[in-house]
Parts: sequence; C-alpha cells; structure tokens
Amino acid sequence: GLNVLTARGPEPDRAARERILARLHQVRAARPRPALDTKRLTSWNALMISALAEAGAVVGDERLLDAARRCAEFVLGELRDERGRLLRSFNEGQARLDGYLEDHAFLLEALLALYEASFEQRWFAEARALADQMIERFGDPVNGGFYSTASDHERLIARRKELEDTPIPAGGSSAALGLLRLAALSGEYEYERRAVSVLRLVAEIAPRHPGAFGHLLLALHVHLAPMREVAIVGAASAPEETQRLVRVVRERHRPATVLAVGEEGNGRRAAVGLLAGRAALDGRATAYVCRRQSCLEPVTEPARLRVQLEPAAPGR
Repeated sequence: GLNVLTARGPEPDRAARERILARLHQVRAARPRPALDTKRLTSWNALMISALAEAGAVVGDERLLDAARRCAEFVLGELRDERGRLLRSFNEGQARLDGYLEDHAFLLEALLALYEASFEQRWFAEARALADQMIERFGDPVNGGFYSTASDHERLIARRKELEDTPIPAGGSSAALGLLRLAALSGEYEYERRAVSVLRLVAEIAPRHPGAFGHLLLALHVHLAPMREVAIVGAASAPEETQRLVRVVRERHRPATVLAVGEEGNGRRAAVGLLAGRAALDGRATAYVCRRQSCLEPVTEPARLRVQLEPAAPGR
C-alpha cells in the first residue's frame, strides 16, 4: 500500500476524485513514459489474414475479405527483401530481420485461406512460391520436419525445431497443415510428403499431450480424414449458380476439405491444379468432389453435392 495505490475506505465524492486523478496525472507526466511496441510482425499479421479471410467467407462479409487482402498486400509488398525473401518485422517505415519458419508457415496458411475465400489465383500463386522457398531454406531432408531458422540465417549453436503449439502454433505444425492443403489444391503430392515428415516427428507424443499439440493434431486429422478436394466450375453468365454450390461447402465446418472455384474455359490456364480439366456440364455450374484428384460423378444440384460431402457418401 505504499507505492501501489489502492482504494480503501469510503468512496470520495466526484469533485474530490477528479482532483486526486488530476494530481496523479501531473506527477506521472513528469516521469518517462512506457515504451510502445509498434512493430508489425509477419507471423502475427498472417494469423490475422487467416482469421479475416475465413470469417469473411463464412459470413459473406466483403469488408473482412478486403481487410485480409490489404494486409496480405502489405506483407508481400513491404516485408520482403530485394531478393524476394520474407522478413520478420516492420517498424518506422522499415522492414528488417530474416524471417523465421513461423513467418513463412503462417503466411502460407493465410494465403491459401485467402485464395479459398476469394478464389483469386494470385494468392494461390504466392502461396506456392512461398512453400517452395520454405522447403528449400528450412526443410530437413535427412530427419524430416523443418528448422526454425533458414539455412542462410546467422550461425547459431544449433538449429532448433519448434514442436509445441503453445501459446501459438509451432512453425512446423503450421507448415504441415499448409503443405497438406497445398498438395490437395495443386495435385503435387511432394508437398504432402514434406508435411508427413513433420507429423512423424511427434506422432507418438502428440496424442498423449493434446493440449500442447492442437495445431499439429489438426494437421494429423486432415491427413487421416481423408482430405476432400472440391472443384467448382461455373459460367460467368450465371454466378449465382456457382455461389449456391459454394454455400453448400461452407455451410458446415469442414477442416479436411479444400475448395477451388473457376470459370468455364479457364481450366487449362488454371494455376490451381484441382481445376485442371474440369468442365461445366451443359453450361451449368458443376461441382467435382475428389480424393487425390480422383473424382465422384460431377453434380450441378446443391442437394446432390451435400450428399457427396457427407462422410458416408458412396465411394468415399
């Protein structure tokens, strides 16, 4: 009670309280002010992009998607060096420090979430380029998984691998989940192999301590579920047909599902492998539900798509 003020006794009247607060403020203003942490971290902004993109898609709020886009544009535009490599933080108009694994992995997840929310191929292309760079610079080709620091980072006593998802996801867990989703969207299963190398490192211990491995267990669920790949091809003249099918996919939480959407005629030019070779049937928006690029019968009715997405659907 000598240096930390506490409220004791009767409450003073309003005039007395205002006089006390004014005096306290006068004395405090003469002391050094607390420092402010004004830096912007790539990894934390990536977490925000994911949240905004997923929320915007589910509730149909374009403002949230616009906020996710602007944040992604800032990170990709301001937090890369002259070689295009990701940096860690931005403050007072300057980006600095080499990016860590979590910066790359969180942003990979964020860009894929933004693609699946907006279906703008630029985000998928950025995600794939980032994944390739992450594998090259952080991957452990001998023992599997990913190091926290890049191969060209400043020399440390040892290169660590983050394992526990506390208080935020570990870089390795995030990399595994992002690469699993990228493999399903692209059809390039080398990404899946890299993701599984992370899962194998902690496959025995994680189920025994789920509180410490939440994000990794989500990645494990996505890998074992198995993943459903949904491609929807629509006609530019009938966007509402496409949106009806999209709404079916989004009406429930489907963590082991990826979604790609494109227009009829763009399949050959699609950056997203899941859309390649898909066509709209009779000029109507058409959905393909696939597993490892092998698809069920294409459907045009939302009710039939809903049946195919159920766990007990024939052939799944």
